Amino acid sequence: MTLKPHEQELINQVQTGLCIGGVWQPSSTGATFDVQDPATGEVIKTIADATVDDALRALEAAVTAQEAWAETSTRGRSNILRRAFDLLMDRHEDFALLISIEMGKPISEARAEVTYGGEFLRWFSEEAVRVRGDYRPTPEGAGNIVVSHLPVGPTYFITPWNFPLAMATRKIAPALAAGCTVVIKPAELTPLTTIFLVQLLEEAGLPAGVVNVVPTTSPADQSSALLKDARLKKLSFTGSTPVGVKLLEAAAQNVLRTSMELGGNAPFIVFEDADLDRAVEGVLLAKFRNIGQACTAANRIIVHESIADTFAQRVSDRVAQMKIGRGAEESTDIGALVDGRAVAKAERLVADAVATGATVLTGGKSIEGPGSYFEPTVLDRLSPNSALMSEEIFGPVLGIIRFTNEEEAVKIANDTDYGLVSYVFTENVHCGQRMIEKLQTGMMGLNTGLISNAAAPFGGVKQSGIGREGGFEGISEFLSTKYTLIPR
Repeated sequence: MTLKPHEQELINQVQTGLCIGGVWQPSSTGATFDVQDPATGEVIKTIADATVDDALRALEAAVTAQEAWAETSTRGRSNILRRAFDLLMDRHEDFALLISIEMGKPISEARAEVTYGGEFLRWFSEEAVRVRGDYRPTPEGAGNIVVSHLPVGPTYFITPWNFPLAMATRKIAPALAAGCTVVIKPAELTPLTTIFLVQLLEEAGLPAGVVNVVPTTSPADQSSALLKDARLKKLSFTGSTPVGVKLLEAAAQNVLRTSMELGGNAPFIVFEDADLDRAVEGVLLAKFRNIGQACTAANRIIVHESIADTFAQRVSDRVAQMKIGRGAEESTDIGALVDGRAVAKAERLVADAVATGATVLTGGKSIEGPGSYFEPTVLDRLSPNSALMSEEIFGPVLGIIRFTNEEEAVKIANDTDYGLVSYVFTENVHCGQRMIEKLQTGMMGLNTGLISNAAAPFGGVKQSGIGREGGFEGISEFLSTKYTLIPR
C-alpha cells in the first residue's frame, strides 16, 4: 500500500534537514536515514542523520540564544506559546494524520494526542507569567530574604516514539515558558512529528536557536557528547529505565539537573464491589490505548476471584471485536506495532504466559505482513512467575491474575521495581482512600483508565523516574532557586 495523495502531500511539507540555529540543513556528513510506515513497512521519508558535531553545533546555537531568550519578557514567551497552540489547533488533523502514519496508532487516538499535546502549549503559556518569588524579613530582623527563580539554561531532550507530539510539547513548553533553550533528539522511529512541530514553533515566532532538532541513528554517541559538555545545564528523558540509568550516570559527571520519565508496570486492581461496566471500559482504555505501547498501560490486571470469570469473559468478548488495520483508517481499533521487534516481544511474552499456565481467551498471535501487527490478546489465570508480571509489555496483551483480599492485591501491585501509575476500581470510598496511601506509584486512577492531563504533575517513584512534567510543578523543573540576603 502506498500513501494516499493527501497523505503524501502532508509528508512533503515536513523538512528533511536538521534545525540548528534556525537553519534547516543537511547532516555535516550528508548522512540520512529512512522513516517507515509501520503499517506497511514502506519508506515514507528520508531525513538527515545528525552527527556528534551536528549535535554540538546545535548546543552552541542553544547557548548563543540562551541569554536573549531568558531576557525575553514572560508575556513575550507566553504569547509565542499561545500562538503555537492556536496554530496547532488549526492544523489538528494534519498532525493527527502524520502521527498515525509514522507511528501506527489509530487516527482517533492520534487526534486525542494532538489535543493532549496542545494543552501543554496552552497550559505553559499561562504558567509563563505566573513564576513567583518571595520577599520576607529574616526572623532576627537583620535583613530581608529575596527568593527568585531563574532559567536553568540550555536543555537536552530525548523523546520516545510512542507519543511523538505530546512528549515533545510536554518538555518544550515548560522549558520555553521558563526561559530555557532546547536541543531535542526525537526517536529515530518517529522523528517527523517533532520536526513538523519545530516548523510550527518557527511560524509562531520563536527566535532562531531557541529550539534545535537533531534526529540521529547514533543516540548514544550524541547523548554522550552533549552530556560531557559543561554548557549543557539540564537533561530530560522519556524512555526505558535501563537507558535512563545510563543517562543519569553520564549526567552525574557534570551534576546536571535531570527529569526522567522511565518505565512502568502498572497494576489495575478490580475489587469485588467495582462497577463492572466501568471497570471493563477502564481496562480497555488503560491497556489498549496506543496499542498498549504506553508507559501508563495497565500491565497486571488484578481481579477479585469472585468476579474474575465474569470480568475476563466480558473483556475477552469486547477485545475479540476489535478491528485491526492501518491506523490512518477511521474504522481501525488496533493499529500496527511500531516495528518487528515489538511483535517479537509480544510473541515471546504470550508464549511464556501459556507455558506457565495461562489460558488464551482471544488473540495471541502475530499477523503476517506487510506491517508489524499483533492480535489484541486476553490471557486468563496468569502465573505470578509469568514474565508478563515483571516486564513492561508495550503491546496489546492483557493478562489477568486473581486475588482473594485487599492485602494480597496490594502486595501483588507493589511487587515491582516500577512505580509510575496504578488503577483502582471500587465503589468503596474508604478502600479507594486506602489505595492512595498504600500503592507505591506516583499517580493513580480511581475508577478511570486514563489519568494524563496537562494540568497534573506526571511522574513516578522507584525506578519509574525523577521529577514531574505538567501541572504547576512542571515549570519548576526548568528553574533554579536563588536566595539573596539584603541587610538592613
